[in-house]
Amino acid sequence: MNSKQNAVLTTLAALTALAAATATAHHSFSAEFDPDKPVKLTGKVTDMRWSNPHAWIYLDVTGDDGKTVNWALEMGGANGLIRRGWRREDLPAGTVLVVEGWQARNGTPTADISTVTFTDGRTLFAGSSNPAVVQPQP
Repeated sequence: MNSKQNAVLTTLAALTALAAATATAHHSFSAEFDPDKPVKLTGKVTDMRWSNPHAWIYLDVTGDDGKTVNWALEMGGANGLIRRGWRREDLPAGTVLVVEGWQARNGTPTADISTVTFTDGRTLFAGSSNPAVVQPQP
């Protein structure tokens, strides 16, 4: 094998390894969230992180006991949300939302969410990774 063939094979091997590492870094819905633990939460936005592969809403939710818990709510990626009608200015801190989704398997205040409803009744799809959810077309 000559050095040119060696260089091509080495490059292909490196690209394959990089692709495999990226694929394994991303999780499936069922690995992290429990489809048998649906949640419906009402609270105030404390932060919105526009990122890929997942955007996150942080929501202060006051429980029946009067205690406030900050929930981390996973959504689809920022690019997909924008295609579905989301805008950065939709979620300033203090915005009241009702969200529906599924709690994390580990019981923490973390959820994958499917819908976000605003106080004016407007509902946006959150890009859930739950395979049982029918994804509306952007």
